[in-house]
Amino acid sequence: MDYEEGWAEIQAIDDTKAGVKGLIDAGIIEIPRIFIRPPHELDEELNMCKSSTLQVPVVDLSGVELEDRRKKIVDEIREASEKWGFFQLINHGIPSSVLEGMIDGTRKFHEQDVEVKKEYYSSDPTREVRYDSNLHVYKTKGTSVSWKDTLFISAVVSKPEEIPRVCRKTSLEYINHVTKLADILLGLLSEALGLKPDHLKAAECDKGQVLACHYYPACPQPELTLGTAKHTDPSFLTIVLQDQSGGLQVMRDNQLADVTPIQHGLIVNIGDLLQILSNDKFVSANHRVVANKIGPRISVACFFNGLLAPSKMYGPIKELISEENPPLYKDFQVVDYVTKFFSKPLDKTGLDLFRL
Repeated sequence: MDYEEGWAEIQAIDDTKAGVKGLIDAGIIEIPRIFIRPPHELDEELNMCKSSTLQVPVVDLSGVELEDRRKKIVDEIREASEKWGFFQLINHGIPSSVLEGMIDGTRKFHEQDVEVKKEYYSSDPTREVRYDSNLHVYKTKGTSVSWKDTLFISAVVSKPEEIPRVCRKTSLEYINHVTKLADILLGLLSEALGLKPDHLKAAECDKGQVLACHYYPACPQPELTLGTAKHTDPSFLTIVLQDQSGGLQVMRDNQLADVTPIQHGLIVNIGDLLQILSNDKFVSANHRVVANKIGPRISVACFFNGLLAPSKMYGPIKELISEENPPLYKDFQVVDYVTKFFSKPLDKTGLDLFRL
């Protein structure tokens, strides 16, 4: 498709401020061309190996305060972080009512009247609360647009009343719980790296929290597009709550494995920044979300991005470096990493930009 034609298509959708959901509400039966993946990608898809046997590890967090049990959990998290970069979490301590409330609040926001929703519509990443349809990824030539709408909420929003009323209470409750869970996880991940439990928290890896509340409408031609294109996360850690629809897939050994939903479970994945800090001991795995004829699918990703400001230097952890294990990455500031990450095609890793 002609690049300028693509921009005209984007502008038309953008002007409605109704997002991808607005296209479905308008009754489309063919998806706009900007959502259609490039021919080479669709060809690759036919040859892509999907595994029916690979299963993302499940970690049971119950009894984490008991010494012997904690050691077993640390071992499981270490293995999952080294081999997969992903694991599912059960008995994590967040009440099911809070999880269900977060999913329900996300649905209610996206399904309310466009006139109410559109005051939040913005592609300005500095806004603490905004809703967007990822249309502007098209500026990276050759990148198709993903089939989803997203409400972004900064977890340290300066004015909680800016969070939409329809999901304010549920979001604040979820943020409170997921922040405490992240502290536990960073302690376990620190121990899995052979460090003191407070190491990653002291490095402020828990800062810069953002909730991305995704709404994936039903898609009339799911085989032509993706809910979220293949990517790694430019974060230290991501905690994901998904409904029971399925669709999330992770790459392992050049195969795609489904991350099958577990009732009231959560997904944890290692981000690029933690792969760098661990000096490649942990992996930040490629993952994606397929589109589906049935919908909507709802998921909420909580990204722990570290300190954007004031500037702080990060790099491979000194305790993990030796003559046999030299540093594999140069030091960086989070803001530099994120800027470079979003200036490249989504499916290209940002890690190579900082490798020594």
